[in-house]
Amino acid sequence: MSKTIYKLTFRSLTMIVGLFFILSSCKKDEPTLGDPPSAADAAFTYSESSTSANIIEFTASNSGLTAQWDLGNGASATGTTVNGIYPYAGTYTVVLTVFNSGGSANSTQDIVIAQDDPTLIENPLYDLITGGADGPGYKSWAIDSVVGGHFGVGPNPSGAAGDYPEWYDASALEKSGSGMYNDLYTFHLQNFVFDMITNGDVYVNSAIAGSPPFTDTSASSVGDFTAQYPNLLGETWILTEGEDTTISLSGDAMIAYWTGVQTYKIVLIEENKMILRWEDASNEGLAWYATLVPEGYVSNPDPPAPSYSLPLDFEVIYPEFTTFGNSSATIIANPDANGINTSSMVLETVHGNETWAGLFVNLENNLDFSTQTSIKLKVWAPETGVFRLKLESQADPNSFVELDVNISTAMAWEEITFDMTGTPTSFDRLVIFPGWNIADAGTFYIDDIKQE
Repeated sequence: MSKTIYKLTFRSLTMIVGLFFILSSCKKDEPTLGDPPSAADAAFTYSESSTSANIIEFTASNSGLTAQWDLGNGASATGTTVNGIYPYAGTYTVVLTVFNSGGSANSTQDIVIAQDDPTLIENPLYDLITGGADGPGYKSWAIDSVVGGHFGVGPNPSGAAGDYPEWYDASALEKSGSGMYNDLYTFHLQNFVFDMITNGDVYVNSAIAGSPPFTDTSASSVGDFTAQYPNLLGETWILTEGEDTTISLSGDAMIAYWTGVQTYKIVLIEENKMILRWEDASNEGLAWYATLVPEGYVSNPDPPAPSYSLPLDFEVIYPEFTTFGNSSATIIANPDANGINTSSMVLETVHGNETWAGLFVNLENNLDFSTQTSIKLKVWAPETGVFRLKLESQADPNSFVELDVNISTAMAWEEITFDMTGTPTSFDRLVIFPGWNIADAGTFYIDDIKQE
């Protein structure tokens, strides 16, 4: 029995060894699993296209490998055969990188373009996006934050309403503090360069917050996340015309709100308006929208001030106060987190040089004092004195009620109460006068404005 088993094992071993040598002899023609591409695999050829000497057709020598191109003009491409567009004369360094499971290889060639071809940039869309060859050579766009519907979301694919944010659209200034409104997007005509001016932060979808490239994120006071991110200069943009005309960005560049994609459909474009639509990498059923205007262009010269609801504690939502009498209003870290107020954030207001200086905030709904008959707030005052509260109607500022309360403690937190019993339900603006009737009354801190 043991002798028979030995013979079978030896025969099997002989067959395995033979098969190994057969397979080894097949490795010469094409890289196999685990073998990186060779320099020959990364070779490519190129030639002028039939339409223009400034449009170059590139072909990778090995069509069986994944090919990634850096076309030297700021654009990139993927595929065995690609086209590069070079409107301007010059020398362009083109790099082809090929990949397989074993690794990568690349090769480089310089492409010389003898003369300009202005026809390649004579495109009405280029003129609208960049200002055209007759302009400064670039155009900067920003979110049109002062109009309703400047940002929103709808279904993907689009529903019966078409490319429209039918599920949600932001009201004017609704996303203040998100990091979106202080961004600029600059499209250059020369080499199709794209600059993203972030002013330090960008707005990020909560589903991908903390993921590359925007990893330094924190919860935004207006929903989703804000990511700290520096200006990004020298990326590129590509316009692809067709049934859906799109703008694609390179590197880590993005527009408006990061959802993990960098291709934006142009829904509408005019000299002073561009509406973009883009998809959501983490939810294929969503499409996002943003309306852009040229830098400095004001589509609505009188935007409504945003509105809020009581209580206001300044911890998550940072209300936008309107100041008067040369006062100021800033949300800051609590400078005296002691006594009755150990919260993190408070409102700081520096009293203006007018005796009537103060600030106000608009409320979403009229205040109703039928059951909750008082308004309370915490105040830190540099001196004792009168604190005035005024309620107004946004529609009619001449309709109002005023109450005064004495601040009895200086340089420490104190809670003061305004008895609003019997006050009509017609007021949706809250006005405060710290240091009433005193010019330059100093710095006050306010917190926890609430109705009870």
